[in-house]
Amino acid sequence: MNRRARALIAALGLALLLLAIPAALAEEAAEAVEATSRFYQTFWSLLPPIIAIALALITKEVYSSLCVGIVAGGLLYSNFNIEGTLNHVLVDGIATSLADTYNVGILFFLVILGILVMLMNKAGGSAAFGRWASQRIRTRAGAQLATIALGVLIFIDDYFNCLTVGSVMRPVSDKSRISRAKLAYLIDATAAPVCIIAPVSSWAAAVSSYVSDGNGLALFIKAIPFNFYALLTIVMMIFLAITGLEYGPMAVHERNARDKGDIFSGKRLEGEVDSDAGSGKGKVVDLVLPIAVLIVACVVGMIYSGGFFAGESFIDAFSNADASIGLMMGSAVTLVLTLVYYAIRRTLTFKQMMDCVPEGFKSMVPAILILTFAWSLKAMTDSLGAKQYVEAMVNTYAAGFKSFLPAIVFLIAVGLSFATGTSWGTFGILIPITLGVFPLTDPLGVVCVSACMAGAVCGDHCSPISDTTIMASAGAQCDHVTHVSTQLPYALTVAGVSFVAYVFAGLVPNAVVALPVAIALMIGALFLMRKVMRKA
Repeated sequence: MNRRARALIAALGLALLLLAIPAALAEEAAEAVEATSRFYQTFWSLLPPIIAIALALITKEVYSSLCVGIVAGGLLYSNFNIEGTLNHVLVDGIATSLADTYNVGILFFLVILGILVMLMNKAGGSAAFGRWASQRIRTRAGAQLATIALGVLIFIDDYFNCLTVGSVMRPVSDKSRISRAKLAYLIDATAAPVCIIAPVSSWAAAVSSYVSDGNGLALFIKAIPFNFYALLTIVMMIFLAITGLEYGPMAVHERNARDKGDIFSGKRLEGEVDSDAGSGKGKVVDLVLPIAVLIVACVVGMIYSGGFFAGESFIDAFSNADASIGLMMGSAVTLVLTLVYYAIRRTLTFKQMMDCVPEGFKSMVPAILILTFAWSLKAMTDSLGAKQYVEAMVNTYAAGFKSFLPAIVFLIAVGLSFATGTSWGTFGILIPITLGVFPLTDPLGVVCVSACMAGAVCGDHCSPISDTTIMASAGAQCDHVTHVSTQLPYALTVAGVSFVAYVFAGLVPNAVVALPVAIALMIGALFLMRKVMRKA
């Protein structure tokens, strides 16, 4: 029996042991499924995601880990009744997640992006862009900074950011011998952390919607200077790119890429797209034009879904936008225009273009599977009352520590977002609680709202079941568990500094003072890490 099999058996045994504990404490399961789980709104409601995350880190295999977590949630919900578990997992979990119109829109967007990437590669646009960029971006630092800059510029939506930046920058990073793990980190770190500090984004619209008196956007803007995790993540990325500092598992991947040219460190994905292949007629415009059209079309699609063409202002339209509808419409229009453009250019034949449809779909199957399982796991957690459990904990214990509340809220948001894999759900739980403790006019209330957003993004950034993390892996065409394990030390470094910064901001809730202190702490921590790594 090999090492991987033994690890899997041990992990499954651990999961069964964890499930046996609440089963032994509970009464014997009834023959019929009870209306309410015995574990509703208890600590056990967080057990399914904890099991899934632990198994993913132990076994390095995400599909079975998510499935075990989903089954654990079904068993807890049904009080260990087999029939109830099957119904809850298959009907209330997987089927309901796939029937949700928002989720279907995101999956449609994923498939269209896969087809577009395949078309651009077959047309030779990716290879042409790689050749063009390699003549102008000659250093690894330059390639990383270019990736960061593009990620910052595409701030409309994190899904759109992940896949667009990945498809554009993969040829450049490959030519510069940057590992796919590092590319996935740069993509992920410029997705949610950038969207959460961009007033014109789907994330700003989501956060604003949780403030009932119409001051949501104003509150969001006030909270930006206190969003330490997002801002310090950008600082860290730039520092890493300029200095070449790497540590943790990422250092191994970067060393393999730089010295051996092995950008995958032996974990090349099946069906991975070769950006150097394609038509010899390809030009840079064959990549740039579809991407530009995609950006414009998705922005128009989002404001359309928010009622812009029905008379709403641009800001209101963005606040009311449905990202799923906007991205779906924008990507569909882009696909049609791209097919027409390649046909006019005669870069590809009609048959070659149609061959890209199933190939593009197949390239996105891993991301689609992981997203489906992640959504189903979230459904299990929601049905067990995890949100209500955390809300009760915050209301009971956190309100008494007023000056330290930003740091406490940050930690709670990190834990909740990490366990559930969703930032937006975390916003919905914690922001109303925070506003109930502090009025909008209280500076400490603004800091706490920002701590909610920063902690939610941090947990989302670290979580292997986060849809944004999954998208970043797909965008970089990097093994998902590799991306999570290499990114985690970097995310935890920023999280630690952010926690200290929120302790300071709770005592001095002034952005002019707190933000420079936070940046200084981040740079100081990175210089210290650099010194330690040189001695190692």
